[in-house]
Amino acid sequence: MVRIGTSLPSRERYHGVLNAPHRAFLRSIGLTDLEIGKPLVAISVAWSEAGPCNIHTMTLSAYVKEGVRGGGGTPLAFPAMVVNDNIGMGSEGMRYSLVSRDLIADMIEAQFMAHAFDALVGIAGCDKTEPGTIMAMARINRPSIYLYAGSAEPGFYNGRKVTIEDIHEAVGAYLKGKISEEQLLELEKAVHPTYGTCAGLFTANTMASISEALGISLPGSASPVATSAKRIWYARESGAAVMRLLELGIKPRDILKYEAFENAIAVLMAMGGSTNAVLHLLAIAYEAGVKLELDDFERISRKVPLIVNMRPGGEYTMMDLDEVGGVPLVMKKLLEAGLIHGDALTVTGKTVKENLESYRYPNVPHDHIVRSVSNPFKKSGGIVILKGSLAPEGAVIKVAATNITRFEGSARVYDGEDEAFKGIESGEVKEGDVVVIRYEGPKGGPGMPEMLRVTAAIVGAGLEKVAMVTDGRFSGATRGPMVGHVSPEAAVGGPIAVVENGDKIIIDVENRRLDLAVPEDEVKRRLKNWSPRPPRYRSGLLAKYASLVSQASKGAVVLPIGI
Repeated sequence: MVRIGTSLPSRERYHGVLNAPHRAFLRSIGLTDLEIGKPLVAISVAWSEAGPCNIHTMTLSAYVKEGVRGGGGTPLAFPAMVVNDNIGMGSEGMRYSLVSRDLIADMIEAQFMAHAFDALVGIAGCDKTEPGTIMAMARINRPSIYLYAGSAEPGFYNGRKVTIEDIHEAVGAYLKGKISEEQLLELEKAVHPTYGTCAGLFTANTMASISEALGISLPGSASPVATSAKRIWYARESGAAVMRLLELGIKPRDILKYEAFENAIAVLMAMGGSTNAVLHLLAIAYEAGVKLELDDFERISRKVPLIVNMRPGGEYTMMDLDEVGGVPLVMKKLLEAGLIHGDALTVTGKTVKENLESYRYPNVPHDHIVRSVSNPFKKSGGIVILKGSLAPEGAVIKVAATNITRFEGSARVYDGEDEAFKGIESGEVKEGDVVVIRYEGPKGGPGMPEMLRVTAAIVGAGLEKVAMVTDGRFSGATRGPMVGHVSPEAAVGGPIAVVENGDKIIIDVENRRLDLAVPEDEVKRRLKNWSPRPPRYRSGLLAKYASLVSQASKGAVVLPIGI
C-alpha cells in the first residue's frame, strides 16, 4: 500500500464536520469510513454495446479496481460515451465521430472535477475514445494512466488473414461485378471475429501505440488483443500504477512534455499509423499546454524511416506485432538509433530508456514485421505533410499505404461524400482523375467525416490511377494516394472551395507539395466571387460544434469564443 500525502481534492470535499452531507451520499452506495478516508480514484470507462470495440471495457474496469484497492485507494467508475466509427461510416453518423472526441474529454472533466477525485484511470477502445480520454487527463492534470481495451483478432477467409478494411474494399469490388453478393456475405461474416477494435494499424491501434510512446500507458499495453489474458494483467497493473503516481505526485503534464510528443510522432512515422493521429496529437498537445505544429510532424517524418510492416499498407496485424515484442520493440529500435528521447518520464515513474531496458522481449524472429532503422521498409516516415497552393496551411498523406509519390490528374469535384460515392458507383470517376471532396472539413461537415467508404470503393473497383484530395478525414484503414485534412477547408474559403472540374492537381510527395495548377490571379478571382454556404445544421450538437471548432491544421479542437 502506497503512502499518500494529505493534499488531496477528496479530503477537502469529504472530510470534516461540514462535509457530512457529501459523505452521506458515499455511505448510501456502501462505502465505509475506511474507504471514504482513502484516496478516491476515478475509472472512466468508454463503454457501449453498440459495436465490438468497447463492449468489454466494463469487465476490464473490475480488474482496474482490484489494482487500485491493492494500492490503498477507493475506486469508483463512471461512463464515457462512444461513437463507433465503422458503424457510422458513410452516413450522417460519421459526422458525430470527431465531435465525440471533445465531448468525451468534457464528460470526463465534468465528472472528475464535480466529484473531487484524486486520480484517474481511463479505459477506452475505439478511435475517438482514446484521444478524448488522454485530452481529459492533460486538461485535469491529476495523476492519470490510460488503459487500451485491445484490438480484435484478425479473421480468416479463403486461407488469408482479413480485417475490416477488406469488407469495405469488397463493396467496391461488388459494385464493379468482381465478386458476388454471396462472396461479400461470406467475407462480412469473417472479417471481425471477436470483440475489440479493428485488427490492423488503423486509428485505434495507432492511438494505443502512441499512448505508450507518450508515456501515458504502461509499456507493452497497446498490442495484446482484447481476448488475451494479458489485458486482465494490464488492467490490474494500471490500477496499481496510478496509486504509485499519486504517491510520487507525478501528473500528466509532467509526462506530456514536448519531448514526449516528439517520441509519439517518431513512433507514428516508424509504424506508418493513421493520419488521424496528426489531429489527435495536436489536440492532446493543446490540452497539455505544449506548442506542437504540423511542421514538427514533417521534420520528424524526414528523419524517421518506416520500419513496421502492418496493415493497411503492409501485411500484419496488432496480434502479430504483440507476438514479436509490441510497441517496446519498435521504440527500442528507435532509441538505439537516437531517434527518440530516452530520458522522457513515463507513468511507471521511470524513463523511456529504463522501461525499454527492463522490458522482456520474446526471442523470436521479427524482421518480417519490425526492422532496424538501417534496413527500413521506406526511408522516410509513414505520414507526410504537404503544403502548397491547394493547402496553404497543410494537408496529410499516408505514404505507408501507397507507393505513388507523384500524381498529376484532372479534378473531379464533388461537394460532399455522398456525391463522390455516387460518382464512383456510376462510373463517372475515370483513371487519371483526382477526386476532390469538399465541404466535409471540421466546420463544413461538420465533424470532418472519414471517407473510407469512398476510398475503399476506389481501391475495390480497381481504379489504381485515381487519387483523392479532401478537407475531410480518412480512416486508418484507407490506402492509396489519398490526401486529407486540407487546410483551410472549403467552408471557410480555402482554395479547395474554388477548384473546378478539369483543373490540374499535382500531388508531389518528394517535394511535400499539393498544388492547384491554376494561375494565381485566376484563383484570386474565383475566391473573390466565392461566398460561404449556409450551415448544414442550425441547431443541436453539430451546429454548436461547427461554430466553435478550429481548422484541421490546429487539431480541430473546440475553442471557446474569443480564444
